[in-house]
Amino acid sequence: MEPIFIGLLIPFIGTATGSACVFFLKKNLKVNITRALSGFAAGVMVAASIWSLIVPAIDQSSDMGRLAFMPAFIGFWFGILFLLLLDHVIPHFHVGIEQAEGPKSHLTKTVMLVLAVTLHNIPEGMAVGVVYAGLLNGSGNITVGAALALALGIAIQNFPEGAIISMPLYSEGKSKPKAFWLGVLSGAVEPVFGGLTVVLAGLVVPAMPYLLSFAAGAMLYVVVEELIPEMSAGEHSNIGVVAFAFGFSLMMALDIALG
Repeated sequence: MEPIFIGLLIPFIGTATGSACVFFLKKNLKVNITRALSGFAAGVMVAASIWSLIVPAIDQSSDMGRLAFMPAFIGFWFGILFLLLLDHVIPHFHVGIEQAEGPKSHLTKTVMLVLAVTLHNIPEGMAVGVVYAGLLNGSGNITVGAALALALGIAIQNFPEGAIISMPLYSEGKSKPKAFWLGVLSGAVEPVFGGLTVVLAGLVVPAMPYLLSFAAGAMLYVVVEELIPEMSAGEHSNIGVVAFAFGFSLMMALDIALG
């Protein structure tokens, strides 16, 4: 169980480490840097969704023959709809966007910024959790290396995300320690939802293909709804696209090399 516990904490450590950038950087991140970081995160999440989640989900359903895609198809859509629901019922505020999303509320901008990143981190925690659950119960071809590759890939893209949340909070008047802890708090949902997913998958082993693709759908919702607009905002630039390609190829290489 210790490797699983450590694996669930790795992405959270990435967020916390990135949030610590507020102690070392004097100014807010430049627009092009934010674009690049969003593009990189999007690339990692897309590659992880495909190589670490959807492909294993289809492989685990191979005994269904031509219908082997069905569990992945169903789980994927449930993941999309789950994040769509959260997006509409939880008030949140994305960095660089002046209008809040979700229902009207009296929450402060700071709280809604943290909620936005928290929403982003939920599917990431579930993705790591479901892969480690598959490793724990021996489902499919999930190996220690494949589970570690996903945890490391998400931790790598969580590092810039931590900075993206803590730096704007500091620039808006929060103290450095408070901006840091709010960034850390946004990533705390990852080990929590990862652990819950491990427990759920352990109770219902045949649900693994559905849970894998569910996490993939939820992650891809975040990519299309949040990260791609962020990396493309403002005047035309290819920085986000190049960073996306780098993130995708890095995550693909990690998954294949360690898996």
